[in-house]
Amino acid sequence: MHSVQEAEEIIFNLIEPFNHQTDTETVDLLNANGRILAAPIISQLDFPHWDNSAMDGFALRYCDLSEYVEGKGIFLEIVEEIPAGYQPQSTIQSGQAARIFTGAVMPSGADTVVMQENTRREGNRVFITAKPKPEEFVRKRASYYQAGEELLSAGIILKPTEIAVLAAAQCTQVEVFRRPRVAILSTGNELITPEQILKPGQIVDSNQYALSALIKEMGAEPLILGIIPDEATVLKKAISHAIANADIVISSGGVSVGEYDYVEKIIKSLGGKIHVSSIAVKPGKPLTVAKFSHFSNHILNCMYFGLPGNPVSALVTFWRFVQPGIKKLSGIKDNWQPEFLQVITSQDLRSNGKRETYLWGELILKDEIYQFQLAGGSHSSGNLINITGINALACLPVGKSLISAGEKVKVLQIS
Repeated sequence: MHSVQEAEEIIFNLIEPFNHQTDTETVDLLNANGRILAAPIISQLDFPHWDNSAMDGFALRYCDLSEYVEGKGIFLEIVEEIPAGYQPQSTIQSGQAARIFTGAVMPSGADTVVMQENTRREGNRVFITAKPKPEEFVRKRASYYQAGEELLSAGIILKPTEIAVLAAAQCTQVEVFRRPRVAILSTGNELITPEQILKPGQIVDSNQYALSALIKEMGAEPLILGIIPDEATVLKKAISHAIANADIVISSGGVSVGEYDYVEKIIKSLGGKIHVSSIAVKPGKPLTVAKFSHFSNHILNCMYFGLPGNPVSALVTFWRFVQPGIKKLSGIKDNWQPEFLQVITSQDLRSNGKRETYLWGELILKDEIYQFQLAGGSHSSGNLINITGINALACLPVGKSLISAGEKVKVLQIS
């Protein structure tokens, strides 16, 4: 049995991120939100594109204010009006100014803008009532970004802010990593779909729905293979199809030590190498992790995660091990690892101390301090009811049976 840290290291080292040459596609900018940038963006445009005004006011030469006396002001001749989107026609000479609006191009000769609140216009002249600072309210060309430099780095998730930058850079086609394909199958003769009539001894398969939703939420593509009975031949056929068509395969159930738990035997028979069979974690001990490097004379790079069948165990092991693995595979450069915080627990947290234990609940902000609040009800691996609304898992390490209310606890943030 592996410790959580050992298992984490094994799993994350096995996963190879998408290749920026073979695992990419080009999408329209309007379809790029949430995708992962596969190549750095370098623009040939300066930002700002030209010197422009940051204020409605008057563009002038700062040196013309050398004779300015506080309380007396100074007059300048207005030679042009420059709205946004207009190319100035004049060069500002000594004793001259141009009426200018926010975002408009600065005219040649001018180097400073005085805001209109500090002026008074009289016909074709402007009276300066307060002296600006040199180059005040002028946004200099290339002061935000210089053409030819890296604008956006590969491996970032494109969010609305990045989409705005790409649009401003006139980048309408974007090279992104393809979406990871994740096959999902549930095993067990006792399982039925939500549409079927529930009979004694049967269980509705919730794992497939939860895992599919989580995978979609991550921007990956779920391949839903349904419920597979505990029949070795049928299960082998389903797993063969999954590893041939997916980057990652997730099954739930069939990884314990019962007479109908065939998953590990099938993985080995298909040429997969099992790297993890169980982890000292609660819930989620019977977790199988394997890798397929080849299958049916084809080179593969397929990871297999055999999750426990109990619903909460399946979710906890997904959040702890599979989700960061999918993130790494997808090409995300940074922050794909599990994110832990040290926060105060508002209640006593207990475990038997024999395995690293995860208790589910909420991170809440109280008195400007984040606290962990344990979900009510039984923390059984089969109890789905009390996991609604949770956003965090509190971690009790091996050997720690109690973290008292008011003490700090390590918390894994989950989506």
